Amino acid sequence: MTVYIGLLRAVNVGGSGKIDMIALAALLSRMGLGDVHTVLQSGNVVFRTDVTEVTPLEVAIERALSEQLGLRTDVFVRTLPEWRSILRQNPFPLEAKTDPAHLVVTLLKRAPEPSEWRDLERSIPGRERIQGAGRHAYIVYPDGIGTSKLTAAVIERQLSTRSTSRNWNTVQRLDQLASS
Repeated sequence: MTVYIGLLRAVNVGGSGKIDMIALAALLSRMGLGDVHTVLQSGNVVFRTDVTEVTPLEVAIERALSEQLGLRTDVFVRTLPEWRSILRQNPFPLEAKTDPAHLVVTLLKRAPEPSEWRDLERSIPGRERIQGAGRHAYIVYPDGIGTSKLTAAVIERQLSTRSTSRNWNTVQRLDQLASS
C-alpha cells in the first residue's frame, strides 16, 4: 500500500470550515483508506491505500467531505516520495533551521506556467521570498505570515490555481508520521 499525505484547504481557521479530526479520520477509514492518522487540527492527514492515482483520490475525498460532512474544500494529496522530494529540494535551508515557523510550503492543484511564477514574484510587495517548483512553492515570510500582503488569495489569483500552505514544522511533522 502507498503512503499518502493529505492536506485540506482552509479548515478550522478563523471559525470557518470546521471539521473534527476524529470525524475526518473516520470518514477516510469508511472510504477504505488504511492506517489513517491526523496531525494537528488544520486538516492534515496521513493514510495508506492501494489507489495509485492522486487526482481521483483527491476528488473522491472532496466529494465524501461534501456529501457526508457538509464541508466543501479542496484536498491536496501527495505520495510519501513526493513529500520527501519537497523536503530535500527546499531552497531555504537556513530558514528551515533558524525560523521554520516563517517558512511555508504551499501545495498547488496544478503546476503554474513559468510566466505565472514570474508574475507572482513581481507582485510581492514586501520582503517575502518565493521559489516555485512544479505543484508546490516555498515561501519565506521574514516579517510574519499574519501581516504579509502575500496572502493565499494573491497567490491563487496570480498562479490561477487553488492552494494550501503549511509551515516547515508541520511539513516535517507530517514526514515523521508518514515514516513511522
